[in-house]
Amino acid sequence: MELIIEGFRVGIEQMTLLEAVAVLFGLLSVWYAKKENILVFPTGIVSVAIYVKICFEAKLYADMGINAYYFIMSIYGWYVWTNKTKTANQTPITSNSKTENGISILILLLSYFVLSFLLENYTDSDVPQWDAITTSFAFTAMWLMAKKKIENWVAWIITDLISIPLYFYKGYILTSFQFLIFLLLAIAGYISWRKKLINNKNEAD
Repeated sequence: MELIIEGFRVGIEQMTLLEAVAVLFGLLSVWYAKKENILVFPTGIVSVAIYVKICFEAKLYADMGINAYYFIMSIYGWYVWTNKTKTANQTPITSNSKTENGISILILLLSYFVLSFLLENYTDSDVPQWDAITTSFAFTAMWLMAKKKIENWVAWIITDLISIPLYFYKGYILTSFQFLIFLLLAIAGYISWRKKLINNKNEAD
């Protein structure tokens, strides 16, 4: 515990304004996602744009590359979430079908093996497997969130659990702490979306 407290203190002292802004907008993005608020996307775009630079400096190349994907999927998700249907003002929360579960697993495995190969053979990353597994889960989570699937929270929870020790190890203590908060928000987000999904189903019956 003393090591964590000391690490957090050092992290605060070494924190740059850029990292602080990225953390703030990242937290706002997850909070808005939990609330099913469209502001999840513009706040998220600000955060991931900054983390491109941070991840490059930390040699977390897979995490750096995925932020470009986040940017594209945020624009796509922005469109999907605001797409009105005959019965709702915006796309409702849904769960994966068996086919969509298969696609999610395929995205996860394919991204992991591709990233592992690239990181091990073409970069100087000192944590290639760790970086690849975190990024592949985040890659899948973002795709699911853009589709407004409740399973996105499960993927984010796994991403956060892996990212907390990863960023602590790399010396980004504040970012590690941010992922701890992300984890708590992701759990709350899953519970909140689950209730809405059940209510939507009950109203449809």
